[in-house]
Amino acid sequence: MPAVIRAEDLGKRYRLGEGGYVTLRERMATRFRPSADEQDSRETWALREVNLEIEQGDVVGIVGRNGAGKTTLLKTIARIVRPTTGVVRVRGRVGALLEVGTGFHPELTGRENIYLNGVVLGMSRRAIARRFDEIVEFAGVDRFLDTPLKRYSSGMYLRLAFAVAAHVDPDILVVDEVLAVGDAEFQRRCLGRMSEFGREGRTVLFVSHDIGVVGQLCRRAVWLEHGRVREVGEAHGVLERYLRTTVPAAARVAVPVHEHGALGELSLSLHDATGAPVEAPRRDQPLSFEIALTALRKLMALDAAVYLLDSRGARVVNENLSDVGQTITGPPQRYRIRFELPPLLTAGDYVAGVWLGTYDENIFDGELLRFTVLPLPSDRAESDHGLVRPDARWTVEAESNPR
Repeated sequence: MPAVIRAEDLGKRYRLGEGGYVTLRERMATRFRPSADEQDSRETWALREVNLEIEQGDVVGIVGRNGAGKTTLLKTIARIVRPTTGVVRVRGRVGALLEVGTGFHPELTGRENIYLNGVVLGMSRRAIARRFDEIVEFAGVDRFLDTPLKRYSSGMYLRLAFAVAAHVDPDILVVDEVLAVGDAEFQRRCLGRMSEFGREGRTVLFVSHDIGVVGQLCRRAVWLEHGRVREVGEAHGVLERYLRTTVPAAARVAVPVHEHGALGELSLSLHDATGAPVEAPRRDQPLSFEIALTALRKLMALDAAVYLLDSRGARVVNENLSDVGQTITGPPQRYRIRFELPPLLTAGDYVAGVWLGTYDENIFDGELLRFTVLPLPSDRAESDHGLVRPDARWTVEAESNPR
C-alpha cells in the first residue's frame, strides 16, 4: 500500500508565553533581549525528529503519556499547526476532530453549525444538505437543532462535532479523544464508524488514553514519548510494552485530579479476600478494588467504573457502579467505592483502570496500577486458556447401551 502520510524529521517548538496581543510596553521591553540560556528555558519541543509512514487503509492508534506530543502530531497532519523543522506530506482529504467546538459558533443553532462546520471541513452546501439527516440522526440532537449551541451540554457538543466530521467522507480521519465524552451508545457508534472507514480502505489516526479501545480498533500503534517516536508496530505488541513501562506495579496508586474542579485526589488499591493489600494474587483468590476520592464540590449522580486490561490491551472486565442501580450523590467529602471480583482471571499480567463521570461528562479515565495473577501449583504450563477462567465443573458419563 502507498504511504498517505509521511513525516520526515518533524519537529514542533513552542515558546512559552507566546501569543495574544502585544502592548506597547511589552514591545518596548523586547529591546532588552534575554540571554540565550533564558530564551532556551522559555522554549519547549512538543515533537522532535519524528519519522513516520502511514499507509493507505491503516487504522493506527497513537499512545503516550500526557504531554507526549500526540495532539500536536495530529494537528501537524491536519495542517492546523505548521512544523518548526522537517516536513509532513499528506495525500488525500483529511477530516479532523481534534478539539470539541473547532469550527463551531456558540451563538448559532445546531442546524446552522452543521452547515458552518461542514463548510470549514471542505464540504459544499449541497453535499451537507444530502448528508444532513444522517448527521442529525448520528448525533442524536434532532430535538435541539434550532437551539443555540451555547446551551448544549459537552456531550451533545461532541456528538454533533463527530457526526459532521465522520460524514465528510475523508480519505484520512484524524480523531483525538473522541470517546472522552458521551454515553456508551454514542461511543459504540463512534467505534463502529471508524471501523467502517478501515474496512473501506480509508486511513484512521486515533488518539486515546483508553488502551483497550486502541487494541480493539487499531491494527498498528505509534508510541510517543517526550515528543519522539519510541516504537511503531503491530498494535498488541506495542500496547503490551507501553503498559509495562508506563503503569506501575503496586497495590495502591494515588493521583491528583483537577478535572472540572470536582475532585482533589483519587486512588485505586487492590486487596485480597482478607482486605490486605496485594500485588500478585493467586488466580483462585477473589479480588477487591477500592476507589478512594476526595470531592471538592457536591456530587450529582457520579458514576464509577473499574476496568481491567490484559497484557495485550484487551479489555477483559468493565463494571460500572450504575450497573447495579447506584451512583454517588452527596456533599464535598471523602468517598470510598469497592468493587469485588470473583476468581475469574487467568494467570498473567493485568492493568487496572478507573473511569469517573456522569451521563455526558467525563471527569477521569486512566490506567492506574499493574498487577500479576499467579498460577496455581497444579496448573499446567502448556495450557492455553481464554480471557477468563471460571471455576468450571466437568462430568463424564458412559452409557452402557448407546443408541
